[in-house]
Amino acid sequence: MLSRVANHIYWLGRYLERAENYARFIDVNFNLMQDLPVDLKEQWQPLVAATGDWELFTAHYQEFGKNEVLYFLAFDPQNPNSMLSSVMRARENARIIRENLSKETWEKANELYYMMLEGKDKKIWKKSDPRYFFERIKNQILLIYGIADNSVARVEGWYFRQLGQFLERADKTSRILDVKYHILLPSGMDVGTPLDFLHWMALLKSVTGFNTYRRVYGTIDPSNVVEFLVLNRYFPRSIYFCLKEAESCLHHISGNLDGGFKNPAEKAMGELRSRLEFADVMDIIGFGLHEYLDNLQIKLNNLSDLIDSTYFRLRDNFSSQTQDQ
Repeated sequence: MLSRVANHIYWLGRYLERAENYARFIDVNFNLMQDLPVDLKEQWQPLVAATGDWELFTAHYQEFGKNEVLYFLAFDPQNPNSMLSSVMRARENARIIRENLSKETWEKANELYYMMLEGKDKKIWKKSDPRYFFERIKNQILLIYGIADNSVARVEGWYFRQLGQFLERADKTSRILDVKYHILLPSGMDVGTPLDFLHWMALLKSVTGFNTYRRVYGTIDPSNVVEFLVLNRYFPRSIYFCLKEAESCLHHISGNLDGGFKNPAEKAMGELRSRLEFADVMDIIGFGLHEYLDNLQIKLNNLSDLIDSTYFRLRDNFSSQTQDQ
């Protein structure tokens, strides 16, 4: 497969997953607001922190109000990571490689784009309860995933899209967990209170993991939630599960199905996955959850750079080598 095509497929997976996660965060935060005590203000700034775009937001907005945060996360063209920006880029990547996609995948990606434009035209962010819109967006992206799961051959293109999807998902799971641990509670006095329980429950619902968690662990306990979202081997949105699947994608792309590594990206992925595989949740908490997740996000960014240099810059590297000769 041409590196150019692989690059577009990879980023198609990442942008769709990014938009779906933003829709999920917004929807769950609205649900959380319904259960908060009447004397507690709505908390929208954690959603901005979860995306890593705090400085960009504060450069353009004066306060963290509902309308401002929703517009920034969903429709702001100045935010390169907003849902609209992500969907536009996903659609553009799909358009460029349209001959490599199924007809249904392109059609649903195109519909998703126009759904976002409709939401912007109707100023959805100003409505008192826009949850239905974000639920529609999330379901549309899940529909695209479902079409791909049932109609796309498991060849290189499939694995590049899956690789992008799982790396993006691992990053977003780490960010939303980090924000809950450090920002969401008004004070340390609230730890262990019903308010604390509501926040952990909202966190689990943001990754559609609440019911699965309850079946595995029963009662809500912070250390168990951390273990579930970071180290669980079977939950599709845990960081470990995402990295394990992403590693499998890399091996299928390179044809290296016997273990070990063939390139720097596979080596870095294997090292990061093995650290999580043999990690213990109490060691993570003892090290400091924020510090652990911050370090993990740095490694995920470095891993993304290695994937880019290994697979998507091959033509540039070849050209420079030819000129040197």
